[in-house]
Amino acid sequence: MRKAYRHQNSIVKGEPARMQEQSSSSTQATQKATLSMNAPVLAALTAIACVLLSFFGYTQPVIMGIVQGLGEFLPISSSAHLILVPWLFGWHGGVIDSLTFDVALHIGTLVSLLIYFWKDWLMLLRAIPGLAEWALAKMRGDPTRRRNQAEHILSSVIFATVPGALLGVLLEKAAEQALRAPLLIATTLTIMGVLLYAADRLQPQIKPLETISWRDSLLIGLAQACALIPGVSRSGGTITMGRLLKFDRQAAARYSFLLSAPITGAAVALKLPDMLAIPRSEIDVFLIGVLVSGVVGALAIGFLLDYIRRAGFGVFALYRVLLALVIVAVYFTR
Repeated sequence: MRKAYRHQNSIVKGEPARMQEQSSSSTQATQKATLSMNAPVLAALTAIACVLLSFFGYTQPVIMGIVQGLGEFLPISSSAHLILVPWLFGWHGGVIDSLTFDVALHIGTLVSLLIYFWKDWLMLLRAIPGLAEWALAKMRGDPTRRRNQAEHILSSVIFATVPGALLGVLLEKAAEQALRAPLLIATTLTIMGVLLYAADRLQPQIKPLETISWRDSLLIGLAQACALIPGVSRSGGTITMGRLLKFDRQAAARYSFLLSAPITGAAVALKLPDMLAIPRSEIDVFLIGVLVSGVVGALAIGFLLDYIRRAGFGVFALYRVLLALVIVAVYFTR
């Protein structure tokens, strides 16, 4: 098994690749240490700010921002929660119950993702010229040019983003109109919860992210595309597929976060004309929701990376099933 992975990892060659790997490990250690020191303070300040904003009449955007910040990175489906919260509390109509507001909240979590992993993104941006050089060498039939670690991960992220981007463009209207039913969400929450638990429980953790193949990228990209259905969860789908493919928990979560940025950025770009057309009277609601989702999202990333290292994904699978039962009970008793 070790020989197979050494052979697959032969794409990472030479001293530059080793230096990048050491830099990546150092980056993750620094980020983890910084978060562990600052997270309690940031969480306390965020809680105080949310209470004050609620006192001044911004309860709805604050709650929706918290829901988005937690749901985007935890494998529990932010899209499902953004639909269910207005449904459960009777917030029908208005900007809070719109898909435009849902997408706007993703701006906050996108910014938190870019800031939290800024050194990773810088590494991938620096890999763009090298990846272009590798692609040109491939087209010329030159077998000697190999990708280093950063180029390999960047090409994988690009390839895995394609299925979700295509389906997002083709099925945007269906997602907005036909896929927001509570019972459908309860079904997808349950199915993905069971799959997440089974994958994490049964599959070994033997593959680091650096060994990801084109096949792995395609399958994880298809799992991300399924998140157009509320309740599947973008992070839940990609992490579940990553664990099914025997990636370790940290690798599955990290790759899920890396995939999140381009697909979320594309969704925001598609809805940008609608967001620019919002009434001035609603701008403060949007800004508060985005700000809260960004801060809570940063806290959620740090929590998840630390928690799964110690305990796995079982608690999230259980939560999904319990939430589905609550949805069904509310639906049939109203």
